Amino acid sequence: MIQHLPIYISIVFGLTTLLTVWFFYKATNKSKITIVVLLGWLALQTAISLTGFYTVTDTVPPRFMLLVLPALLTIIILFATKSGRRYIDNLNLQTLTILHIIRVPVEITLFWLFIYKAVPQLMTFEGRNFDILSGISAPIIYYFAFIKNKLGKNALLLWNFICIGLLINIVALAVLSAPFPFQKLAFDQPNIGVLYFPFIWLPCCVVPLVLLSHLASIRQLLYKKNSFLTYHSHNLRHAENDLYQAD
Repeated sequence: MIQHLPIYISIVFGLTTLLTVWFFYKATNKSKITIVVLLGWLALQTAISLTGFYTVTDTVPPRFMLLVLPALLTIIILFATKSGRRYIDNLNLQTLTILHIIRVPVEITLFWLFIYKAVPQLMTFEGRNFDILSGISAPIIYYFAFIKNKLGKNALLLWNFICIGLLINIVALAVLSAPFPFQKLAFDQPNIGVLYFPFIWLPCCVVPLVLLSHLASIRQLLYKKNSFLTYHSHNLRHAENDLYQAD
């Protein structure tokens, strides 16, 4: 763990990670296999990180790859296989959308880590990281798309693509400012925060789940042509029933 870091920062981020896992678990219609895999993955990476394994940064390839590659390969397999695509198509679009609210406490955590010199300023909303906009806009998009029925498929697609762009931006900044052999940014204050527990959960779990949520939403909006319309017609029927009962 990072020395001299107030405990509340670790607690807030730990709870944010668990909230992310809970949202995704809910999006799977509470798949027991999913929650076991996710919690097992967090436990494994916690055990590895507490040994100081990821703080050694001069290896080629970086040990950090063990945090991110398994999750990325899992996402690729999900999209490349028939059973994986079935899993993706059964995820709940509404929950995948509201999940992104967790990006607000993530960005607040990054700002706190900057204050305590664990990440560079460019990784915060005071620098080049605008990902907090995704978290702020998520409940607004959710409300107008799924509660008020004012946003259509194209608006949701556009929002998901923009938010993926914001995610890619901060991931690139984080990687290029980390103290690896290929570091290009922030030499005065490298990104060391994500090499320690519990912040290793950001690259190994939170970011992959956020990315998967966007990709799954985009796939559903593009290829499951009836899913979005079905949801709105379901809401409409409920509204009509409520009016009928009121009469």
